[in-house]
Amino acid sequence: MELRDYLAIVRKRWISIALITVLLTGAAVAVTLATTPVYTARAQVYVSVRTGETTTDLLQGSSFSQRQVKSYTDLASTPLVLTPVIEHLDLATTPDTLAESVSADSPLDTSLINIRASDPDPQTASDIANAVAESLAEQVTALEEPDEGPSPVEINTVRTASAPTEPSSPNLKLNVALGLLLGLAAGFGLAILREVLDTRVRTVDDVRSVTTASILTSMAHDEESVGKSLVVQTDPHSPRAEAFRRLRTNLQFLDVAERLSAIVVTSSLPTEGKSTVAVNLAITLSDAGSRVVIVDADLRRPSVAEYMGVEGSVGLTTVLIGKASIEDVVQPWGTGNLHVLPSGQVPPNPSEMVGSAAMAWLINELTKRYDLVIIDTPPLLPVTDAAILARLVDGALVVTGANRLHRHELADAMGSLEAVGARVLGVVVNHLARKHGEGYSYHYYGSDENAPRQRRGARRPAPKARSSRAAGHANAPVTRLTPPPSATPPRVTTRHTPEAAPQPQPTGSFDALLQTEPDEVRPGRWPGGPIA
Repeated sequence: MELRDYLAIVRKRWISIALITVLLTGAAVAVTLATTPVYTARAQVYVSVRTGETTTDLLQGSSFSQRQVKSYTDLASTPLVLTPVIEHLDLATTPDTLAESVSADSPLDTSLINIRASDPDPQTASDIANAVAESLAEQVTALEEPDEGPSPVEINTVRTASAPTEPSSPNLKLNVALGLLLGLAAGFGLAILREVLDTRVRTVDDVRSVTTASILTSMAHDEESVGKSLVVQTDPHSPRAEAFRRLRTNLQFLDVAERLSAIVVTSSLPTEGKSTVAVNLAITLSDAGSRVVIVDADLRRPSVAEYMGVEGSVGLTTVLIGKASIEDVVQPWGTGNLHVLPSGQVPPNPSEMVGSAAMAWLINELTKRYDLVIIDTPPLLPVTDAAILARLVDGALVVTGANRLHRHELADAMGSLEAVGARVLGVVVNHLARKHGEGYSYHYYGSDENAPRQRRGARRPAPKARSSRAAGHANAPVTRLTPPPSATPPRVTTRHTPEAAPQPQPTGSFDALLQTEPDEVRPGRWPGGPIA
C-alpha cells in the first residue's frame, strides 16, 4: 500500500479512529483518577572510611568505600535493616512487605546511597526513608566493627527525607499521553485491518480492482426512491434519473460500428437492482425515440410486470410453449415506443426454456421488430440462465450493488460470462453511498414567472388505453411459433432496420405546444388484461 492509500483509509475511517483514540484516552484518565496516589520520599547517606592522614591512605579508603557501596545498597532492603524500622515506627507490616516499598540505589562512581520509600501517606513515606537510613548506618557499623576499636566504615545522613507534596504515581500527564498514542495506534491499526479484511464492493474503485469492464454509470443510493421502481417517471429530474439517461448515452456510443440489437441485464446476486435498471433504461431509450421491447426472462422471480403495471399471467413462457404468438402477449406501454413482454407463468424448468431453440428464435424475431431488445435475467451466481442468454445476444450489462456483494463474488460473476464467451458491455454501479453535498440542482425557467410549478415527483394523469396491437403491427398476420429443429440454439446475429415509428401529430398552436407534457415525465400504464 502506498501513502495515499493510508491517507484514504484515514479519510474513510476517521470516525472510528477518533472514537478509539477518545475511548483509550478516557480510559487512561479514568484509571489515573481511580488509582490511589502514592508518595515517594528520598533520603541520602554518605559512606566513608576512617583512614590515616596520608594521601595514600585517603585514596585507599575512597576506593574501598566505593566498592562497598553496592553491598550496602542491597543491604538496605533486607530484614536486618527493615525489622528495626518496623519496630521503631510501629508499622503493621512485615519486612518482606515493607521491602516492596523501599528501594536503594547509588549514583555511578560515588559513595552516596539514595534511599526511597513509598506510601499512600506522604508523612509515613518520609518517616520510613529516614528510619531506613538510620538503621542502615547502625547495621553497617555493627557489621564492619572489628574485634578491637571502632568500625572503619561510617555512614552519615546527608539529606533528610521530607514529606512530598506531589504523588509519584499515578502520573496524569504521562498516562494521558500514553492513552492518546495507544488510541491513535490502535485506531489506525484497526482501520487498516478492517480495510484488508473488508472485501465488499463499496466504491467504483473496488469494481475497477476486479474487472476491466467499463463503468457505464454509477448511482447513489436514495432513500426517497426506495419503493419507486420507475424513477425516471416518478422523479424525472433526480440524480438517479439523470444516471439512467447517462447510461442510455453511453450505450448508444458503446459500439458505433456495430449497432446493438439485443442485450441482457443481469447481476451477481439478488437485490442489486438489475430489474430496476432494466425497466428504467428501457423507458429512457423509448423516450429518446427508439423502439424498445423489454423481456422479463427472470423465470424464477419475475418482477417487470409488477414494476410496469401490466398483466403478467401470460407472456414469454406462453410463447415458448407455442400457445400464443408474439403479437398476442406483447403489451404497449407509455408513448408507444416501448413494449413489454412479461414472463408469464413460472415454469418448472426455467434454464431449459431460456436455453432452448425457441428462445433463440424469439430473440431473433424481436430484433427484427425493435431497435433494441432488453432482457431482464436472473442473477449470475445462483443460476446459469443469464450466462445462457448472454451467448444469444450482443452483450451483457452487469449491475453491481455497492455494499451488497464481495469482490470475489463479482469476479466469479464476470468469470461465468467469460467462460461462455459472452461479451460484457459494461458495469452499472448501483446503491453507492451518497456523500454530503453530492448531486446537482436543475432550474427550469419559463416565459411566465408566475406559472405554478408541478411538485417534483408528482404523477400526471394516465393516458387513454392504446390499441391491443403494437404500433406498426396492427395489420400484420398472427405468426405462430415454429422453432427450428436444430438442437443447438443459434446466436442472434441478424441486424434489421426497424420499422419507422408513427409520425407525431401537429400540436395545432404554439400555446398547445407549451402545454404539452414532456415524454420523460408522462406515465405509461397498460390498463387492461393480456392482449387477445
